Amino acid sequence: MTKTRVLTGITTTGTPHLGNYVGAIKPAIAASQDPSVQSYYFLADLHALIKCQDPGRVQESRLEIAATWLALGLDTDNAIFYRQSDVPEITELTWMLSCVCAKGLMNRAHAYKAAVAENEAAGNQDPDKGITMGLFGYPVLMAADILMFNAHKVPVGRDQIQHIEMARDIAGRFNHLFKGDYFSLPEAVVDDRVAVLGGLDGRKMSKSYNNTIPLFVSEKKLLKLVRKIKTNSLEPGEPKEPEGCTLFQIYSAFATVEESAALRREYQNGIGWGEAKTRVFEYLNEQLREPRERYQALMEDPGHIEQVLLKGAERARAEAVPFLDRLRQAVGLGRFV
Repeated sequence: MTKTRVLTGITTTGTPHLGNYVGAIKPAIAASQDPSVQSYYFLADLHALIKCQDPGRVQESRLEIAATWLALGLDTDNAIFYRQSDVPEITELTWMLSCVCAKGLMNRAHAYKAAVAENEAAGNQDPDKGITMGLFGYPVLMAADILMFNAHKVPVGRDQIQHIEMARDIAGRFNHLFKGDYFSLPEAVVDDRVAVLGGLDGRKMSKSYNNTIPLFVSEKKLLKLVRKIKTNSLEPGEPKEPEGCTLFQIYSAFATVEESAALRREYQNGIGWGEAKTRVFEYLNEQLREPRERYQALMEDPGHIEQVLLKGAERARAEAVPFLDRLRQAVGLGRFV
């Protein structure tokens, strides 16, 4: 039976938070344990260089994110888990794809258009001020990530669908120019059931808004952050509406259906915000206790994480090296003998 190939990249520019876990990590780890799926999970550290020129932060984030995925149960026997930068064939493929990708296609990329619009709104005479070739061309690198392993499905948010469509366009162009079925055309997978958690201020939880709750902060820090979650001014005893409440949403993302229903009844009975926050903290703390201990142990043993990633890179390159040799032959860069 041919396994479905599913690929997910994790940009290494921040510390994983509750929103990352609910939206991406939890469903991906479940998929990693599915024997009918060949999963590829990679630390997108080359992508990180586009928006972060702080080497210490990139290095720290790579370690934190790898430790997080391992602590939460990623099955690295089934899934292939690697650093993007450990598979140099990806960057070579990026160049090959760049040479068949129309510049006009990149002009339409959302991130590039947003950066140009920002410059124009600020009155800059140069609409490309501050825009690097990394930002401009990163959809090609993303296409190389996907096409190197001929991924069938790529789980993404709605804002990333365009990049999967670009990868399909580039793959089709390469296949046409070099007269072969080198690349399968990937499909974007958008799960609208995946929750988008609110942050401390009620907006979407995002490091851009500085409103996140990191997954593995200390017990004391977790309590402090939960107490900072924005609520309304309703007094204890007054019925409260769980819909639209960040506190209830975060609880429900981790709790069972029955546990969420029980807290919903407490809201209707007028639970005080202080008590509700204590309840949410205690529940989160208990859910995260064991993975937090595993995470801390992993962070203290970077050598183990390194070995896991090198093993993953070896498995990834076992596919990438012969495939790139085939592509070199296709474009005329093969050996003479």
